[in-house]
Amino acid sequence: MAAVSSKRSVMTFYSDPESLYSHRARMVLAEKNITVEIIDSALPEQLDDLMELNPYGTLPTLVDRDLVLYDSRIIMEYLDDRFPHPPLLPVDPVARAKSRLLMHRVERDWYQHADQILAQGKNVDAARKHLLERLIQSAPVFAALPFFMSEEFSLVDCSIAPLLWRLPAMGIKLPAKSTKPVQEYATRLFARESFRNSLTELEIEMRTNAA
Repeated sequence: MAAVSSKRSVMTFYSDPESLYSHRARMVLAEKNITVEIIDSALPEQLDDLMELNPYGTLPTLVDRDLVLYDSRIIMEYLDDRFPHPPLLPVDPVARAKSRLLMHRVERDWYQHADQILAQGKNVDAARKHLLERLIQSAPVFAALPFFMSEEFSLVDCSIAPLLWRLPAMGIKLPAKSTKPVQEYATRLFARESFRNSLTELEIEMRTNAA
């Protein structure tokens, strides 16, 4: 899978086709319609090649000429700086800092539970319960504006949409009444062309199989 556009790029993106972290970076690539070679690199036999670029051997990893980046948030922000249209972070420094703080909170409050559930580690049931509680508590925030605490689509939404997509695969069903704003938000984001273009076959299957 690769985004296609008239923009010139020599980028290569090493991606895990099932990873929440790779997915959110792929969503930025798709939203900005960046031409990039996307390589699914989750197989063990590909680790040696990846280690030559990234000393941690982690995914996602972005290569742009001589630059190698291997943290999904750093990749997302770099792409927003490198390809400024459409902008996915505010121009104002205060607003940018608030957006970055929101992404940090999404990771601390939601991603840590999702990681635990998807890895099928210890206390999965407790993690599932905590994540659902966090989403229910956040429902009024989803209802306030078209996007998450913003009138405009942003990197924060790129972080949230892949997590919401994985809820059925994580065994989480949103209560219809208490999380209606969350479900409406998810429906809006899943309908975006960029989101559809960001999906791998495995991510499509994870939603289909969990239905």
